[in-house]
Amino acid sequence: MSLNPMAGKPALPEQLINVARLISDYYTKIPNLQIPEQRVAFGTSGHRGCSSLGTFNDTHIAAIAQALAEYRQGNGISGPIFIGMDTHALSEAAITTSIEVLAANDVDIVIQEDNGYTPTPVISHKILTYNKGRKTALADGVVITPSHNPPSDGGFKYNPPHGGPADSDVTTIIQNRANELIEAGSKGVKRTNIEEAMKSGKVTSIDFSEAYINDLDKVIDMQAIANAGLNLGTDPLGGSGIHYWDKIAKKYKLNIEVVNQSLDQQFSFMHCDKDGKIRMDCSSASAMAGLIALRDQFDLAFGNDPDFDRHGIVTPTAGLMNPNHYLAVAINYLFQHRPHWPSTLQVGKTLVSSSMIDRVCATLPRELTEMPVGFKWFVEGLNNQNIGFAGEESAGGIFLRMDATPWATDKDGFIMCLLAAEMKAITGKDPSQLYAELVSEFGEPSYTRIDVAASLEEKTKLSNMDASVVKATVLAGEKISNIQTHAPGNNAAIGGLKVSTENGWFAARPSGTENVYKIYAESFLGQTHLDLLIKEAKELVGEVLNA
Repeated sequence: MSLNPMAGKPALPEQLINVARLISDYYTKIPNLQIPEQRVAFGTSGHRGCSSLGTFNDTHIAAIAQALAEYRQGNGISGPIFIGMDTHALSEAAITTSIEVLAANDVDIVIQEDNGYTPTPVISHKILTYNKGRKTALADGVVITPSHNPPSDGGFKYNPPHGGPADSDVTTIIQNRANELIEAGSKGVKRTNIEEAMKSGKVTSIDFSEAYINDLDKVIDMQAIANAGLNLGTDPLGGSGIHYWDKIAKKYKLNIEVVNQSLDQQFSFMHCDKDGKIRMDCSSASAMAGLIALRDQFDLAFGNDPDFDRHGIVTPTAGLMNPNHYLAVAINYLFQHRPHWPSTLQVGKTLVSSSMIDRVCATLPRELTEMPVGFKWFVEGLNNQNIGFAGEESAGGIFLRMDATPWATDKDGFIMCLLAAEMKAITGKDPSQLYAELVSEFGEPSYTRIDVAASLEEKTKLSNMDASVVKATVLAGEKISNIQTHAPGNNAAIGGLKVSTENGWFAARPSGTENVYKIYAESFLGQTHLDLLIKEAKELVGEVLNA
């Protein structure tokens, strides 16, 4: 897939969003639910959209918050709701709407003091620590974020008392009720103004960062990192954890330089992603070009997306690591350096993550649990302490504490970055050097993911694919050994299909958050074989769309 001419280059002035217009559109545009794209729709990680397109507006968020309040009441969730937001322009408007509605519904709300920002993993960690030992009056949480999406977007995701992303049973209830409310002219939405809400006694402000940072040495060997004297660099990409790194460095006496202190809702400091758009994707070499250029200045560097649930690892020897490479290294390291983890702990991965992980797990040995795309599928296994590590190919991961109890049940970009530093401190090798050792043992895979524009109708067609659409018996010159439409870890539908041979595979599925479909492919036979896999996958998807 060819890169856009703007890929890796600083964003141009004409690419920057008009923040004032975006906020105006948030309050003035009324969604038309006859247009499918303008309905409330929870994808793999909440409802996302853009106010100017009528897909993320005050009407949407008020209805979602009302539906959430009703869901909590109907399910006996009576503890506080912890609400965090990231640095996207629409986040501040959306958190205001949420507070107005939830307070009017007599919900106890906890937010970051001084109207500050709170990363996704911090909310998940807070939910778990609050609920530990409780049987009633449990807490839950919301994070206002569209993750790494462009600056024009907003997002709303819900984390129930288990701390992780809500599963589809929950989000469908909230989504359907929200659309009912909008269709009825929002007459069923209870609401007060923000000043009254803040004076109501229903809203409490705290510093979420304190408890989270104080707990980090329970999940990462922070002393080893300090003793090694590593020179670490980080680019928060203007995200919600930007002020956390200095606090972490001070608390644990680490040498961490935040190379980009910018907080700018236009994200004007960004380098463009591979498609030429501004997107805060810490797993993209194009978006991370600024930090990669500084890689020789640090023993190790890392970046995060706006809500800090993703990680990007930069080493002097390899630049930005492929997320799949780092997942394999992290798994191989953790299961050999956590002596209090029981031998029964499994490894969780998404079905579209690298098969290098399969080979690593086979030699550890550890049981591998494959799930559909979406971190919600790992929540139960983490909480039940059946899964020690869970990761997905899009640079998301989480693992248990040193004592094998849950840390969080959503992706955590902080600890995935700090784990890389722990590896360097303990082994003397950076993660890319450790990955080279895995390649020497297991072979070198070639992996890619491509995004192709798709309408809602086309995405629906793809999500309904089944094994019958594959008529061939051979893929890229090899006999097809497996056709999957359900994940072996829990038999849940993957919303597409995966076709495998002895030395390669491809998977095709619609995005749950953007108007694209994704093709993933991997080959252990080299780039030429990978290109053929992609070619034949595109042909198959094309046949489905044209059927």
